[in-house]
This record gives sequence, structure tokens and C-alpha cells, in this order.
Amino acid sequence: MDLLMRKKPEEQGERKMSSWVVEVDDKLEMMGNASSSSSPKKHSIYRVPPFIARQNKKVYSPQTVSFGPYHHGKVHLKPMEYHKERSLLHFLQRTKVPLKIIFDSFAQVEKELKDSYDSLDSKWQTDNEGFLKLMIVDGCFMLEIFRAVTKTPADYDADDPIFGNHGKVYMMPFIKRDMLVLENQLPMLVLDKLLDISGKKEDEESINNLILDFCCSETRDKYSPKWGQCLHVLDIFRKCRLGKDPGSGSGTGTGSGSGSDRKYCCTKPRKDNAKLITRSATELFEAGVRFENKESDSLNGISFKKGVLKLPSFVIDDTTESTFLNMIAFERCHVGAGNEVTSFIWFMDNLIDTAADVRLLQSKKIVHNFIGSDKGAANLFNTISKELTIDQKSGLGSVHSQVKEYCEQKWHRWRANLCHTYFTNPWTLISVIAAGVLFGLTISQTAFSALQYYQSPSPTPSPIPGQHH
Repeated sequence: MDLLMRKKPEEQGERKMSSWVVEVDDKLEMMGNASSSSSPKKHSIYRVPPFIARQNKKVYSPQTVSFGPYHHGKVHLKPMEYHKERSLLHFLQRTKVPLKIIFDSFAQVEKELKDSYDSLDSKWQTDNEGFLKLMIVDGCFMLEIFRAVTKTPADYDADDPIFGNHGKVYMMPFIKRDMLVLENQLPMLVLDKLLDISGKKEDEESINNLILDFCCSETRDKYSPKWGQCLHVLDIFRKCRLGKDPGSGSGTGTGSGSGSDRKYCCTKPRKDNAKLITRSATELFEAGVRFENKESDSLNGISFKKGVLKLPSFVIDDTTESTFLNMIAFERCHVGAGNEVTSFIWFMDNLIDTAADVRLLQSKKIVHNFIGSDKGAANLFNTISKELTIDQKSGLGSVHSQVKEYCEQKWHRWRANLCHTYFTNPWTLISVIAAGVLFGLTISQTAFSALQYYQSPSPTPSPIPGQHH
């Protein structure tokens, strides 16, 4: 009996080991048979990892409206579901396309739509009809939002709470903010299908232009991008802020978007990156560095040449933290996205340490602060840049090296100190000039007197009385 009792745990362990071996072997076989269609490269919409979201969970969640499955059904977002249903009815009425045709068209790309999401709950994996309904309803609502802002729709009342003038003023800023949340994206295929079915799609750029008119209207007329198929609204907005295709890697000071540029962006700061720490804006200014606005909203192309650091102009407002953090989260999660936005924020955090740095950059028309205090703007950059680093081989690493080398030359600091002390205030300048002139006249007068003394003939000494020759 004792022998049997001793063998029983051993036999159980062998059975457990055997089942584990079989399980791993099965997974290994599945890996070998897996097609490229199941590759994570298909994913473009992600749940923000906890180690990123812990810094500020609120900015990674929608506050007004949900798009897609991740936040659908949350209590505080349910009031907008009524307006989504309204937008679907308006879309169907205007396009005259039967809902069944739309549903059947979406059913053909169901797997592709699901593959766009990095992590889908089992509910959406099994409920195919519910998932397709979600894509269609949310997609129609998004298109109606774009249409309401960029055009004057005749099928909505002027006082409509969402699509009328009232909604444009009081609701659209919050909806736009939610459209730029990484977890709140719709695959571009959704909009593509709806426009194609409605007969409004001209080419790939027509969708991009529609989104740009809504998200980047303030910079929309400065360039005409040709990006082709994009991933979602956040992807297009990010490319708009970068001002070019970030994957091209030419003519940019913030990196090429290669894998090497992403190497350290998800890690805590390394000792190697201490070499890249740049002085604050005020310290650089005192060291002789001049700041100039490069007259562009593009975050790309930070450059340093002959003591001049050229930076893009950008606005700091209530949406800055949310939009930048979500763009950074996308760069961290999506392999191959690049790290241009991450590098820009890291660089600006080095420049902006205190309120004095913000004031200096405001005076150069680089920063436009609309959140109130300069200290608040400085704290904002110090917050959103936590645990961000860049590759020393990136474009900004080169800029850092150039700035560091320039500041190490003492002559630049002496010249800057002279200029800042004596040539910034006109009265001080006048006083210096006057003192210089007075000093010059005094030297001239002294020299003239000395010259006159040595050039005048020596007086003949008078004879001493009583002395005979």
C-alpha cells in the first residue's frame, strides 16, 4: 500500500508533464501551419498597456462618445448612442442604399476588421452580427460628424444638438478629442466601405482629405499630402502634425521612423541617454544659442546651424496632453510607426524646465500657451515626457551633439553675456556707447597732453647769481 501511495504522486506528475508537453507540441504545430494573415502586423488599434496608462488613465479613454468595441456600452457614453442611431437613419435616407447591402458588404471584410484590433473581448469574437452592426453604426456617425463640420447639411435642423450650429460649438471639440484616443479608433476600412457604397469615394485621398478637414483645418491649406491607405483617424492626425510621410526619413530632424529609432522608447532612461540631456532653453540662451520659429506647424525638421536652433510653432491647450500621449502610445504599440512625436516631446521637455523657459519660447513665437500660467505649461511637458528616451543615432541625437559642442565653446558664452548685458536694453546701449566715447576722449586727451609735453623744447636754465664764467 505504501508503495502504491508513493507512486501515485509520481504518476500524476508524469501525466501533468505529458499533457504540458502535448500542449506545447500542439502550439508548435499551429505556429508552423499559421499563415501570414494571423500575424500581429495586421493590428493597428490597441489597448494601451497598463505600464503606459498608469501615468494618466483618463487621457486614454473617451469622455463623450465611443467608437469601436473597446469602450462600447460604458454608462457615461450611452447618451450618444441615440444620436448614432439618428446618424444611421440620415445616412440611409440620403444615400438610398438598403441596409442589407451595407451589411452584406461589411460581412465580406469581417475578419479584416476584427484583425485590426489587437485585443477583442470574446463577446465581439463570437457575436459577428453585433460586431458588424457596431462598425456600421459608429462608421455612419463618424462620417456624419465630418460632414456636419466641413459642409452645411440640409437634412439636419440648425439647432440640432450634435449636427447643427449648437453642436459645432459645444460638442464637436469633445467629439474630436475622443476621435484621437488610440483605444477609440475605427479601422479606415469602415469609412472606405461606407463612402464606396454611397458613391462618394473618389480615391484613397478623398477619405484622408475628409478627415484632415475635420482634424487639421488650421494647417490644412499648407500642403497637399499623398499618403494613400492610412490606418485610422489618429494615424492621419499624427501624419498631419508631422507634415509629411514619417516613413520617408528624408529631411527630418526627428528620426527616420526605423526600428532603431524605436529601440529605447518603451524603456526607462538608460545611462547612455544622459549624454543626450540638453540644457533648458534659458540656459542655452545664456550660452549663446538663438531660437527661431521655423514658421511651420510640422513637428519634423528641428535643426541647429550657426548657433540658431529652429523649432516648430505649436499650441499648448486643454487637448495637448491627450493628443500627444495618444500619438506616443500609438508609436510605442505599433511596430514600424516611427518615433517622431516621441522624440519631439522628449526634446521639448529638455528645453522646457520652468516657467522662464516657456516665456522665452513664447517671446520667439514658438510656444503659444492657452492653458493659463507658464508654470502650468512647463509642468505639462514634464508630465507627458516621463520615461521617454530616444536613440542617440536618430536625427535629434545629432542636433543634441551640435548644440552641446556649440555651448562648450567659451567664446559663445562670453559673447552672449556681453550681448545680453549691454545690448538688449536701448538705454543701456546708449550708456555703454556714451561711456565708451567718454573713455575714448579721456584717453585721447591724456595721450595728446603727454605728447605735447615731450615734444615741447626744454626751457634754458637761468644763470645762478654770483657765478662767473
